[in-house]
Amino acid sequence: MVGSAKSAAGKQRLWWLIGLMVVLTLPGMLLRLSGAHVAPLAQAAVAGLALVAAAFLLAWAAEAAQTVIAGGLAIALLALITVLPEYAVDVIFAWNAAHHPEQAHYAVANMTGANRLLIGLGWSGIVLLAAFLAWRRGQRGAARLGVGLPAHSIVELVLLLAATAYSLVLPWRGSITLLDTAVLFAIFIAYLWFLARASEKERVEDLVGPARGIARLPERQRGVVLIGLFALAAVAIALVAEPFAEGLVATGHQLKIDDFILVQIVAPLASEAPEFVVVALFAFSGRGMTSLQALISSKVNQWTLLVGSIPLVYSLALGGPHAFALDARQTEELLLTAAQGLLAVILVLDRKLEVWESVALLALYAAQFAFPSHDARLLFAGLYFALALLAVIGLPGVRAGLLHAPRRFKHQIAFALKGRED
Repeated sequence: MVGSAKSAAGKQRLWWLIGLMVVLTLPGMLLRLSGAHVAPLAQAAVAGLALVAAAFLLAWAAEAAQTVIAGGLAIALLALITVLPEYAVDVIFAWNAAHHPEQAHYAVANMTGANRLLIGLGWSGIVLLAAFLAWRRGQRGAARLGVGLPAHSIVELVLLLAATAYSLVLPWRGSITLLDTAVLFAIFIAYLWFLARASEKERVEDLVGPARGIARLPERQRGVVLIGLFALAAVAIALVAEPFAEGLVATGHQLKIDDFILVQIVAPLASEAPEFVVVALFAFSGRGMTSLQALISSKVNQWTLLVGSIPLVYSLALGGPHAFALDARQTEELLLTAAQGLLAVILVLDRKLEVWESVALLALYAAQFAFPSHDARLLFAGLYFALALLAVIGLPGVRAGLLHAPRRFKHQIAFALKGRED
């Protein structure tokens, strides 16, 4: 009886949490629909709160949908949903840049900020959290080892390495073009193809939190709830993304804060917060591998879809094909982001991210905020490149991971062609 009562109370809390997120989307939507004018800070806060709440709903619904939709459809849905809040803000900036050139640098600021946050705080943070939890459980050996990845993860790592290597062309050229969109989207499609061939439905027991509560509903009710949550979250994001972006920039102007930094740090933190909470829940349930997999998948999404969408949206707004030109600051930020990504993916090509590697990634990311100058950005980019080279030369595990990656990649593709993963 006691166990049954606790279980019922737990389920009730989950639905209260879902209900709370639904309620939190409403003020932002009502503000936009009413056309009311409020202070920029209030506008950014209300719209940002709605954006975060909608992203939570999307994350939970997407997780639960994995128990219903198998293969490529589920993965495609998840991949798009993962970047949707970040995508919405960046799309607004890229679209506005076509008619207000002074906003062009916001699109790159938001995109580079999100990508660096994902590795600097996301990848490293989840490994350190998993290590701390293992240490608390008395598993000192596991705490020192960090977090490993399954064999099939080599496919997304190699594709991420390919996207990162290609992205080095962008700052050298000084623009992002529709050709880059085609290349980056092709890499993402290849990633989807692999997952569609190798993926299976998720088990309800593997889910945590509200996603598990949704997945446990009877089939008909579950379908209604999923459709309702997807629709509400999508409408909320569509309505509040623009007021959030505009309020954020206006607030920066009022407070005399560098609006590039404001868009690069605050906006990504808001849109990435739900994902960080979800992966933290995985880590607390002893599934550090799943957490790191999810964050690597998000990096693939953001470094292909998000980057590739900028010239696409910009061209659509102008009514014809146009390159998205990069100024000196944007070029530096893109180079720094690519350099960080190169070091991170090289470190994890051996299918594990160790604690000391995570500390290094976190420290390098945090140090950038203390030195925001032009010279410092170039210095950090050079430092990332140098460390990547030193890691390959001086660390046998990293070197072996890089050397064996082509063979392992080919092996996993062969399994995918057979319609299953290794």
